[in-house]
Amino acid sequence: MTGDDARNGVEEPRTDGGAAGADEVALDPWGSSTVSDYRKLFEEFGIEEFDELLEAVPEPHYLMRRGVIFGHRDYRPVAEAMAEGEPAAVLSGFMPTGDPHIGHKLVFDEIIWHQQQGAEAYGLIADLEAHAARGLSWEEIDEHTRNYLLSLLALGFDPEEGELYRQSTNRDVQDLAFELGIEANFSELGSIYGFDGETDVSHMQSVVTQMADILYPQLEEPKPTVIPVGPDQDPHVRLARDLASRMRMFGVTTAYASFEATEAELEHVAAAYEAREAYAEEPDQPRCGEAAEWLASQDGDDPALESAIDKLENAGMEPLRPRTRFLNRRADEDAFEGLIEAVEGEKRVFEEHVDAFDLEREAAEKLAREVELAHDGYAFLPPSSIYHRFMTGLTGGKMSSSIPASHISLLDDPEAGYEKVKSATTGGRETAEAQRELGGKADECPVYELYAYLLAGDDDAFAKRVYDECVGGDRLCGDCKEQAAGLMKEFLEDHQEKREEVTDLLEDAEIELESPRRG
Repeated sequence: MTGDDARNGVEEPRTDGGAAGADEVALDPWGSSTVSDYRKLFEEFGIEEFDELLEAVPEPHYLMRRGVIFGHRDYRPVAEAMAEGEPAAVLSGFMPTGDPHIGHKLVFDEIIWHQQQGAEAYGLIADLEAHAARGLSWEEIDEHTRNYLLSLLALGFDPEEGELYRQSTNRDVQDLAFELGIEANFSELGSIYGFDGETDVSHMQSVVTQMADILYPQLEEPKPTVIPVGPDQDPHVRLARDLASRMRMFGVTTAYASFEATEAELEHVAAAYEAREAYAEEPDQPRCGEAAEWLASQDGDDPALESAIDKLENAGMEPLRPRTRFLNRRADEDAFEGLIEAVEGEKRVFEEHVDAFDLEREAAEKLAREVELAHDGYAFLPPSSIYHRFMTGLTGGKMSSSIPASHISLLDDPEAGYEKVKSATTGGRETAEAQRELGGKADECPVYELYAYLLAGDDDAFAKRVYDECVGGDRLCGDCKEQAAGLMKEFLEDHQEKREEVTDLLEDAEIELESPRRG
């Protein structure tokens, strides 16, 4: 089902059949919770709906077209960069705590698709996190690492055009993590992740290492970067975006006077400037004091309004005039002087910022990064993210590596995979007669999810036909599971054959398959 079909009013099969028995919204990167209502993520955490920018994505992956990838944070710069042939990157990691399963395949596919669209691709093994947060031995980690990498390569990752690495052996990541750690603190990690006095320091260090992983693709140059993850990993993305900003030498914002204003205050100041014809003695040069009087006459009980009025009153006769502001966040004297020199046209220099009157915001952002890079700064762009729905377990509820019957490992014997599908819970009715009369509940069916997420491949028409036949009562669960089981067996046979074929490719890849930390 394509985005055009959805927009034209054609019923689109839902692919989030895991709602039954799921927990309430809780984004815990190490927990076992699932998400019962994905809509709440838009409201509570600011995740944006992916469908709104689907048209901007070049040759969208079927996971995007079918709504399996349902949300994003700031993905548009990545989509635009790929469409224009500009530098972009994709990175995601895998904690090697068990066998890779069909849920992990979603992330494998997302990395590989971005690589095929021209993005620099990074696949990392989060072995430090596995050791610190899950307590796995290095021997266990090495075994699982090999299995994850073989599946990633078998599905199409190109190691010559991308990079594979382990956290524990990547010195650049560890050095960046040290620098990022200077900008983070315990109270912040406690607030985000619930860390307390009993939390291991190594666990906290693993978080900062993950932040370094997320920003690692931009070490050589800033570029739009996407992190494909499940929504439970969103706390990591939000923290990484914050740290990317804190590592910047300069911030760029809009201002209207010499004083600093919060974002909320700035909205009121901007409104006063737009309304200057209504109150200013000289509308071409409104005064801050005049703007304060006008704002005070407006109805509203907003603390930001009151503080904006106070700041405007204190500025008095200073002209209210829009300008682009460069804020000095962490630049040394040489870098700040370099910025002052680089800003052309009319400008005003203050102790901690520079106001430019002839620069648009976009040009100012570019200039700030150029100066920062010239003075050994990072100039990170905020990393983007895309979020896919959780797969429902074959037994209902969540798919869990600790419940073998709930998932299909990419290493399962194909016959075992066949039997797991045949034994799976469905969204069917109690009897065949009821199914024919009322139709099945494909939206609540783990077997239909297998079609939508994996078995239908790139064939949208096939996925929709399965859905329509189910809800229309033309498809009975027994036949449907038999077809799905056969397709799953074929997939596992093909995948495992390809794993054998890429063994030499893995041996030649520049990644350590045996940890030097093994005892």
